[in-house]
Amino acid sequence: METENQALPLVVIVGRPNVGKSTLFNAITGTRRAIVGDEPGITRDRINGRATHRGRDFRVTDTGGIVIDDSAFIPSQILKQARVAFDEAQAIIYVIDGRTEITAADRDLLRMLRAEGKRVTLAVNKIDAPSRESLMGDFYELGIEHMFPVSAEHKIGIREMLDHVTSDFPVKEAPAELDPQEAEAGITAEETVAPRRPIRVAIIGRPNVGKSTLLNALTGEERAIVSPVAGTTRDAVDELVTRNGAQFLFVDTAGIRRKGKTHMMAEKLSVVMARKHMELADVVLLVLDAEEGIVGSDATIAGYAHEEGKPLILVVNKWDAYKGSGKRQFERDLRGDLKFLEYAPVVVISALKQDGVQRIYPAIQRVYQAASKRVGTGELNRFASFLNIRETNRIYYMTQVAIRPPTFVLFVDKAQELHFSTERYVVNQLREAFGFEGTPIRVKVRTKRGKKGS
Repeated sequence: METENQALPLVVIVGRPNVGKSTLFNAITGTRRAIVGDEPGITRDRINGRATHRGRDFRVTDTGGIVIDDSAFIPSQILKQARVAFDEAQAIIYVIDGRTEITAADRDLLRMLRAEGKRVTLAVNKIDAPSRESLMGDFYELGIEHMFPVSAEHKIGIREMLDHVTSDFPVKEAPAELDPQEAEAGITAEETVAPRRPIRVAIIGRPNVGKSTLLNALTGEERAIVSPVAGTTRDAVDELVTRNGAQFLFVDTAGIRRKGKTHMMAEKLSVVMARKHMELADVVLLVLDAEEGIVGSDATIAGYAHEEGKPLILVVNKWDAYKGSGKRQFERDLRGDLKFLEYAPVVVISALKQDGVQRIYPAIQRVYQAASKRVGTGELNRFASFLNIRETNRIYYMTQVAIRPPTFVLFVDKAQELHFSTERYVVNQLREAFGFEGTPIRVKVRTKRGKKGS
C-alpha cells in the first residue's frame, strides 16, 4: 500500500563526488541529514528527506557521488542505489561544480541521465557571488535547457531553481476571500493565494523612524519595545501574522547606521544582522520619517535593499506630525531624492495612530507577486523585436532566467556591456509591458554561444 509520503513527487540529486550534493540536500530540506565534508565519497547510501516549496510537498533523495564505469565495489553500489532512485524520480537535479572545468565524469554521467529519459535540471554550484556568474557561460555547451547558478552553502539561487523543478507538482493551496479594502486596492483572488511558507517581510530604516511602532501596529500587540531613544532595538524581533489566509512573518531589524557611526560592538553586530535579515527577506519595508524628511542615510539603506534585488515598499511614517505642503509634493520630493527607486510604491501612514497601516498588507502581496512573475519566452521575444538597442547588431532572443528579482538575458550577436541608459531603457520597457511593481529588474547580455556580455 502506498503511503502518503510515497505518493509525493520525488526529486533526486545526482553528481560526481564532492560537487556539493549533500549541502544542497540540506539546504532544500532545511535539515542536516546529509553529512557534509571536503572528502569525496562521504555520502554512499541514498539519503531521503521531505521538503515543501511554495505549497508543493515533495521528497528529496541525495545520492552518493557517481563515477560511471568504476568497477570498485563502493562506486558500483552507489550507482546501483542511484538507479533505484532514478526509476521513481519525477525530476533530477544534476549538480556540477561551477568553479572547475567540465570533466569526463561529468559528461559520462550526463549521458546516463539522458538515457533515463527523466527531466534534468542543471545546478551549477558554488556560484556564491555576482562576479562568479561569468563562469556560467562554459556550461551551456552541455546542452541542458534549464540551468541555474546556485550556492548550496550560502543558499543562493535555490528558490529560483525549485520554482522550475517543482512547477508541475501538485499545490496544496486555496484562494482566500477578499475583504473590501483589498478589492479596492486591486488585489485579485489569485494574488491572495497563501504561500505554504509565510512571506518574510523585513522592516528596515535608520534608528527612531518608528519601525517597532509599525510592527506593533501590524501585529495588533506590543511585540516590540518602543522608545524615543534611537537604537533601542538591537536584536531582530519577528512576529507571524495571518490575514485572510495569507501568512506574513515580520522582522523588525535594528536601526541601520553607517559603519563609521557604529562604535559599539553590539551596534556593529546589529547592522550586520539587519542586513542579513534583509538578504533573507521576500519583501522589504523601508520606513521613512515624514517629520524629518529624507536624509542621506535613507538613500544608503534603500541602496542595500536595491542591491539585494528585494521587492521594496516605501513606508512614510509619522504623517500626523508632517507640517509640509501635502502628500503629492512630499512624494515628488521623495522620488527626486530616491531616483533609483522609481519602481517602489509609497504608503503614507501614522503607525502610532494606526492610520493607513492596513494598506501595507495588499501592497506586500502586490510586490511579492510582481517579483515572482514569470514571462513566457514567446512573449519576451515579441517584446524584444520592438527594442531599439544601438550597442548590438542583432537580438536573437530574450528569456527570463530567474525571479525575485525578475532577471532577463538578451542573447545577441556581439557581447558587450549595456550602457547604463540602455539598460534603464530596457527595464522601463519591461515594466511598461509586463508590470513588475515594486521590484528591481536585472538585465544581462550574452552572445548566442553563451559567453557573457554583462
